[in-house]
Amino acid sequence: MAFFIFMETEQQRHHAYQTDRRAAKRDCTLLDFLPYPIVVLKMDHTVSYLNPAFVNVFGWTLEDLEGKEIPFVPDIVQEQNLQEMQQLFSVHQIHALETQRLTRDGRMLDVVLDGAIFYEEDSTPAGQILTLRDITREKRVARSQHALFRISQQIHQVQGLDDLLEFITKEVQTLLNAGGAMVILLDEERQEFFFRVATLDSLESSKKMQEVRFPADKGVAGHVYRTGQSLIVPDTSQSPYFFKKVDLDAEYHTRNMLDVPLETRDRRIGVLCVVNKKDGMFDQQDVDFLSTIASTIALPIENARIHEELKQSYQEIQSLNRAKDQVIHHLSHELKTPVSVVSASLSLLQKRLSVTEAHQGYQRLLDRAQRNLQRILDMQYEIEDILRDKEYATYHLLSILLDACVDELEVLVADEFGEWNVMQRIRRRIEELFGPQDSISQRIPLAQFVQKHLDALRPRFAHRTCQITFSGEATPVVLIPPDVLSKIVEGLIRNAVENTPDGGKIEAMIRNGAEGPEFEVKDFGVGITPENQRLIFENYFPPYDTMRYSSRNPFDFNAGGKGFDLLRLKIFSERYHFKLQMRSQRCQYLLHPETICPGKVEHCAFCHTPEDCVHSGGTTMLVRFMRQEYSDTETL
Repeated sequence: MAFFIFMETEQQRHHAYQTDRRAAKRDCTLLDFLPYPIVVLKMDHTVSYLNPAFVNVFGWTLEDLEGKEIPFVPDIVQEQNLQEMQQLFSVHQIHALETQRLTRDGRMLDVVLDGAIFYEEDSTPAGQILTLRDITREKRVARSQHALFRISQQIHQVQGLDDLLEFITKEVQTLLNAGGAMVILLDEERQEFFFRVATLDSLESSKKMQEVRFPADKGVAGHVYRTGQSLIVPDTSQSPYFFKKVDLDAEYHTRNMLDVPLETRDRRIGVLCVVNKKDGMFDQQDVDFLSTIASTIALPIENARIHEELKQSYQEIQSLNRAKDQVIHHLSHELKTPVSVVSASLSLLQKRLSVTEAHQGYQRLLDRAQRNLQRILDMQYEIEDILRDKEYATYHLLSILLDACVDELEVLVADEFGEWNVMQRIRRRIEELFGPQDSISQRIPLAQFVQKHLDALRPRFAHRTCQITFSGEATPVVLIPPDVLSKIVEGLIRNAVENTPDGGKIEAMIRNGAEGPEFEVKDFGVGITPENQRLIFENYFPPYDTMRYSSRNPFDFNAGGKGFDLLRLKIFSERYHFKLQMRSQRCQYLLHPETICPGKVEHCAFCHTPEDCVHSGGTTMLVRFMRQEYSDTETL
């Protein structure tokens, strides 16, 4: 009887076991079809089952993990994971907890975790079942949409191109969790890429990156710019496009990178670049996101560039407008002084001639002369009005004025004195100063020539107490007409003397430069403002303030000359192929518009010694002559 009871019990157990196996198999089949990753763990946290969705998302198979713990909890959420497990064993279930987990290849995923404890028939805990829904893409899309919304709101409010680029690069760096982000723009004139703003995890490299330029046909950026296609570089050391010189110049190490083109409707303006992804590698989702940002910011960047160029052009126009006023005022003064003298002389002559009736025949000539002089004075007064009324046609008026001066003065002198050759001499003088010359170039020993002309000029500024020193070394001869070189020497020396107060210092020197002989004149005088430096070679523009114009003798301090010397040097440099370079620093005591240099160091309220004046400001003019073919063997 006991045997039959035993057999019946074994059959029941076997039947129950088979039933449990069928139920487990049925349950596993059901879990296999679920779209979310599911893992069944024993109570010791080792794996007993993984569904196919888990394998697809995380990369591990059941063969890899059965009987083992899953190494997919990142360090940054270890404490959170302990709290989750405590909650699971405390209340036997957890719902919709957002956390992070690692994949087999090291990618970090955002997941929503649900879990529960399941039990044996006797209510003993048998294990844990967890679902880990991957929401990485959903969160990235949400972050991307939020970022695009924020960027689209802010880009039209940010003032200035640099501020806009800094805002964009910081947003991209944060959203893609990257080591750096840069907007690489193209300098179309020089065909070079440059980093107007770089946001890197190294502040020092960010600053150095802004100084880097590289050819537009080099690097990953060059390839992306040419093809218009985005490019992921997983390993820069293996990429044929990576340009190492950029890293070397910026003292930065780029491991991986992603570049997408920046395009407006009609042209490509640069490249948007992200480097050193911190969590894994760049992928297609990053490409899509960065491309969307690039299409959003390209036009605002281009508009900001145009706005910046327009602002700079406007500032230059304002400078030119002020220079124009100075020119008009200067010409007005230059015209008014001689015409007033001639008018006064004619009035005096008329009084003397009216004493005797024998000279009544000259009255008609004098009346005509006075009448035409008055016309010139009237025009001069109109020029003064230009400084107040900006609607005058300045160029047209000045053209008429200059033509009228030449014609009327020529008639006046000829009728009065019967000497047509006077105007011819005047014309010859003008031609000598500013007209085209058929001078013949000669081979000239530069140091000897300058020394000779400097000695000839010294008596002309002997009344000044400026200290002028000269040093000259043997250089190759220069090929230039002697009269042109004379005007260069005199012009530079005179400008230096006229801008240096008594007690100041001037240095002139001849030396060998990299391209040929160099002539340098350095004064320690009042200097030239940065604004005037931009204009000085491009316009009829004297370096001093013509609004405080005063006619003195040549070589006097602030002599108020006609301002043509530097303009003439510019013309000569183009004709005879030498280079001009100017460096100037305005006297630190003359930065305020109302401060005027007294012209003598001992009268200066700021300089107590000549050395104080020497270190306060000054101008260096450098003439670089090109080395001639024969010059290497002919040195004087």
